[in-house]
Amino acid sequence: MSHLWIDPNSCESLAILVESVASVLLTQNPAPICLEVDIDSSIKLPANPNQTVDLIRSMVIQAVAEMTDGGELTITAVDAPGGLELEVADTGRAVELRETRIPFAVAAVGARIHWQNCPQGGAAATVVFRPEQGAARIAA
Repeated sequence: MSHLWIDPNSCESLAILVESVASVLLTQNPAPICLEVDIDSSIKLPANPNQTVDLIRSMVIQAVAEMTDGGELTITAVDAPGGLELEVADTGRAVELRETRIPFAVAAVGARIHWQNCPQGGAAATVVFRPEQGAARIAA
C-alpha cells in the first residue's frame, strides 16, 4: 500500500499503524489539525491489518471533515476486559449536528461503535472490538 508510510502487514503495533494512517491524512488536509495519539505501543492490532487500516482511515476522515477550520484530533486505545476500545475524538461539532456513519470497516472486523459528545466540545467515536479478539491477539 504505497499511500501509507508503513506496510500494515508488517506492523504489529496499533499505535504505529494509527500514527502512520492519521499522519498521511493530516498532511493532505489544508486546515491545521493537532494530532495526539495515546496508545501503548504494546497493544497489538485488534483485527486484520488491512481492515484495521480501513477502519482508522474512515474514522479519521470523518473526524477531519468536522474540523474545516482546524482543531484537535485525539486517538486513544485501551485493552479493557470488555474488548479493545479504540477512540477517535475531535473538536468538531456535537454528535447531534453531524452525520454519524458507521464505517463498513467496523462491521468487517465484527466490532461495535458508540458515539458521544466530548465535555470540552466536539465528539468521539469509540470502536469496541470483541473480547475474544483481544484474547486471540495475546495468544498469537
